[in-house]
Amino acid sequence: MDAFTIWFTGLSGSGKSTLSRRTYLEIKKRGLKAELLDGDIIRTNFSQELGFTKRERDINVKRIGFLSWLLNKHGIISVVAAIAPYEETRQLNRKLIPNYIEVFCNCPLEVVEKRDVKGLYAKARRGEIPNFTGISDPYEPPRNPEIEVFTDKETVAESMQKIISYLEKKGFLPATENNIDPTVIEEEERLLREHLRQLGFARKSW
Repeated sequence: MDAFTIWFTGLSGSGKSTLSRRTYLEIKKRGLKAELLDGDIIRTNFSQELGFTKRERDINVKRIGFLSWLLNKHGIISVVAAIAPYEETRQLNRKLIPNYIEVFCNCPLEVVEKRDVKGLYAKARRGEIPNFTGISDPYEPPRNPEIEVFTDKETVAESMQKIISYLEKKGFLPATENNIDPTVIEEEERLLREHLRQLGFARKSW
């Protein structure tokens, strides 16, 4: 099977990290090589010098795109969770990466604000965080994503079923008759978080 990049885009708090981690675990469970590229981890380790202007965001997204292309070139699937707010830059990555799959985590702004346990949206509304996507900086929804999940209406398991069904139908994943078991995924996700922490990639909030 050909390697591919599956890119989860959406507002902060829209479910990108949760769904990307579970997709990564499902891919690994089926015996395929994959890497998980979380936007926050990439910034911390590869883009420390970048801020959040449009130019700097574009540079960061292009870096992740190039890294994904490189992984795919060597037969490794890239699972990306990054806001990537601008359509033009996402399209550049689409042109670069032969097998590019975009997952739009569609969730209304008022819902992600309520989910915001770190209070980032509130700080942005008070002007304490400049260039914050969805508040003082735009988010341009994808025009034609391969997959669209509505994370304010669907359960995680329902969104995951959409994603995995698409990958199976298009031949990116070997088909299986087993439905996704949320309890098994929870344990696998816990092990993944622990693995990332051991590598020094801990985030303040998972």
